[in-house]
Amino acid sequence: MSYQEDYIKLFHNDLICRTMLLPYRSAVKIMIARLEGLDDEMKCTLEHSPIHSITHRIKTPESIIEKLHRKDYPIDKTGLEMLQDIGGIRVICKYMEDIYYIRHLLLQHRDIILIKENDYFQHPKQNGYRSLHIIVSIPVYLEDQIIKVPVEIQIRTIGMDMWASLEHQLKYKSNHVVTEDILIELRKCADNINQTDEKMQEIYQKLKTMS
Repeated sequence: MSYQEDYIKLFHNDLICRTMLLPYRSAVKIMIARLEGLDDEMKCTLEHSPIHSITHRIKTPESIIEKLHRKDYPIDKTGLEMLQDIGGIRVICKYMEDIYYIRHLLLQHRDIILIKENDYFQHPKQNGYRSLHIIVSIPVYLEDQIIKVPVEIQIRTIGMDMWASLEHQLKYKSNHVVTEDILIELRKCADNINQTDEKMQEIYQKLKTMS
């Protein structure tokens, strides 16, 4: 579907588009710096850093407009400000307990405010998806003002990230029909990976007590 008219209505031109998305790019950079700082500190103070890797993205203008339509939000600046996941970060952890430790450390920062939280480990999605999603706000210092910008952070294990990436490719990036039988198999795979995550956590804890 072409959103050219909506693009012109919302962003007007490429320069204004880049300017409007600038706070989100800045917020993501700030959050990545915070996470990398935590990573560096924990490498010095702990046996291992809970963080395996960090990736990030900014929604494209096309994706933003598509979501505004899907949410039935206005195609204007007000609608744009209603979206809380324009800037996104994915943190991959080694063990399940690391997920909640990273959350705890981040929210200790006084200027990072929790807006919303979805714990898909405690309450997995129907397809078996497990991850911790938090939306936080972080102050961004612009030339003439300070604004609070939302960033979505997804925190998951290496195993569940592998499953989520392949599940997304199988369901949305291929031309094959995903039948109900295949959906059941995908759910079983997610459950098996979760059991493996739990077992790896147990092994790690045993090794810690032995050292």
